[in-house]
Amino acid sequence: MEMVRKIGTMGINFVKSLFQFLLFLIQTVHNWFLPPYYPKVFLKNFIEIGFYSLPVVSLTALFAGMVLALQSYSGFSSFSAEGAVATVVEIAITRELGPVFAGLMVAGRIGATMAASIGTMKVTEQLDALKTLSMSPFKYIVSPRVLAGVLVMPLLVIVADIIGVFGGFLVSINELGFNPYVYIKDTYNSMKMVDLTIGIAKGATFGAIITSMGCYYGYYTEGGADGVGKATTNAVVYSSILILIFNYVLTAVFF
Repeated sequence: MEMVRKIGTMGINFVKSLFQFLLFLIQTVHNWFLPPYYPKVFLKNFIEIGFYSLPVVSLTALFAGMVLALQSYSGFSSFSAEGAVATVVEIAITRELGPVFAGLMVAGRIGATMAASIGTMKVTEQLDALKTLSMSPFKYIVSPRVLAGVLVMPLLVIVADIIGVFGGFLVSINELGFNPYVYIKDTYNSMKMVDLTIGIAKGATFGAIITSMGCYYGYYTEGGADGVGKATTNAVVYSSILILIFNYVLTAVFF
């Protein structure tokens, strides 16, 4: 009976947390359309999420494309199908690796930062101070961050796609002996609008997941410094898990 009680308690807590998060998300989106607006706060978060994440996203995408080209060539050479390397690199980067790697890198960087900063504001009662000044924490703290994440992540995914495909091009030309003109032609011919659409849709979804989870765990932080550390860990872990889950869901939808 003790085991049943624990399982039941875990189930109830999960449902409560799920509804709490859904209400948090609804309130966040609702505040997008209500004045007052804080364009400077939005722009600051847009730059923080997008521009300052470019180095880690670009480096990850570059080496992902390089490794993918080597592995694809190793496999296709057994079937004398080396010419398919360009097509595989383009499809894999734009549909899967570009969005997923960009999402995971941004989750580790931005999700943790948001959870820590908002959690610190919560435990030091700065969020309560905003309320006393008649400023909604959702309007000033949460909504601009989530909106910035939704809008900037597709741009990061496009950058990751370009650099990832370029990484595959570098390896194919310099190490595998491909003709540059033929490789570029094969990449261009294999590229379809649906590939970019899938990547952009995944980028917007991952941006919403990363920022909403970071803000959610930061906003409901409890327990001082230990609570801030726990919120930061939860934000990164659950963001990464949801990115992988929704990556499959979106892939199945566009399949």
